[in-house]
Amino acid sequence: QVQLVESGGGLVQAGGSLILSCAASGLTFSRYRMGWFRQAPGKEREFVSAITWSSGMTYYADSVKGRFTVSRDNAKNTLYLQMNSLNAEDTAVYYCALDPVLRGEYIYWGQGTQVTVSH
Repeated sequence: QVQLVESGGGLVQAGGSLILSCAASGLTFSRYRMGWFRQAPGKEREFVSAITWSSGMTYYADSVKGRFTVSRDNAKNTLYLQMNSLNAEDTAVYYCALDPVLRGEYIYWGQGTQVTVSH
């Protein structure tokens, strides 16, 4: 059974940094991608970043390019999102998700972690 557990959210001042983690368990897939999504109040969920686990290829939304960095630790089965230069528009619940067969469909989701950026 796949489980994704996010951590690391919190309150940070504008211009500050946070690191989100997503611990994955129950992974039995040979090729998969893990991603970060976020949903702000009153808005639809949006893609933030992703990484293909085997190759390390990364993907970013234009809104976070140059500020966020996605990475993974194979030994710990953990996904990370380093977020720098945070601004109020980054305030959202952040979710990690798993595309288990590289079809662009994220099937498994974590419970989310709140990130709040204050002015």
